[in-house]
Amino acid sequence: MPRLNVVTREGAETQVEGTTGHSVMEIIRDNGFDELLALCGGCCSCATCHVHVDPDYIGKLPKMSADEDDLLDSSEHRSEYSRLSCQIPFGPELDGLRVRIAPED
Repeated sequence: MPRLNVVTREGAETQVEGTTGHSVMEIIRDNGFDELLALCGGCCSCATCHVHVDPDYIGKLPKMSADEDDLLDSSEHRSEYSRLSCQIPFGPELDGLRVRIAPED
């Protein structure tokens, strides 16, 4: 099973098993990381699942949609590695993916 590395806002890193076909947001939420709010449940309408993706993996992700881009523009913590974790489908090709939960806006 592919693995996902999650770094909390405080810097603690935990490796969890990821289910193929789930979003990165679902995997983080289902593994008890309470600081990732994901208020809209994955509908790409709130930006509360904002993460910073490890630069080694950013090129492996699907292209960002205009909606995701607009939502990330509302964050003062946006970087070139910002993504909404609800918009990242997880699978074997992302085994070892490392994401840091972005600071809360």
